[in-house]
Amino acid sequence: MLDPNEPKRPRRALYQEVKAYVLDLIERQAWPPHYRVPSENTLVERLGVSRMTVNRALRELSLEGRLYRVQGVGTFVAALKPQAAFLTVRSIADEIRSRGGIHSSEVLLLQEEPVSEEIAVIMGLPEKSPVYHAVLVHRDRGVPIQYAERFVNPAVAPAFLQQDFDRITPSEYLLKIAPVTEAEHVVEATMPDPAVRKRLHMPAHEPCLVLYRTTWVGAAVATRNRFVYPATRFRIGSRFRITADDAHLVI
Repeated sequence: MLDPNEPKRPRRALYQEVKAYVLDLIERQAWPPHYRVPSENTLVERLGVSRMTVNRALRELSLEGRLYRVQGVGTFVAALKPQAAFLTVRSIADEIRSRGGIHSSEVLLLQEEPVSEEIAVIMGLPEKSPVYHAVLVHRDRGVPIQYAERFVNPAVAPAFLQQDFDRITPSEYLLKIAPVTEAEHVVEATMPDPAVRKRLHMPAHEPCLVLYRTTWVGAAVATRNRFVYPATRFRIGSRFRITADDAHLVI
């Protein structure tokens, strides 16, 4: 059983006992972030409870954000959700490193192409004029947390396609050569398309957060971005100071 030597106390439901067992291991760092949790069958044998009990405990811990499931791979211990700054323009690599994570990325697409009608309108570019298109997946300790699609104005960053984005992120490069003077952020919650879901290793039921970012350098639109985050692995927020002149905007 779970612990026959534990002092008697009001008995909790068995699934709550399993949750307490898992949480204790997480809090003692016996199971660190991104540790692969033993299979349900292993936990059934170890704890002497039914598979239904183990399944409910793990399912609830996943919904509470303490665990996450990667479809076809297993269940893992969740790190504290990284938080994307909502009112600032910052590299995902900096965000990950600032909380002790290890950033890595994979370049899925990096090319020049004719701008679509939608992006041309957003960026103020002539229809079918050239635009740089980049798609990357960013990871923390090997776990994908951001699908990043970016359209870049060639006039603002003419050498963009020649950069080594295994060494530096697009944001780090762009902020270095063309500091942003204005930015617009729009966030929505939605269900990801199958290709993005696969790249982020998301289960079928999980929603995502999408941050649309448009940036300007002077009068020119520099970039139009779409950042997709698994909702169980990321949050978006910020803390900022309000001046007396701005207070009426937020009260």
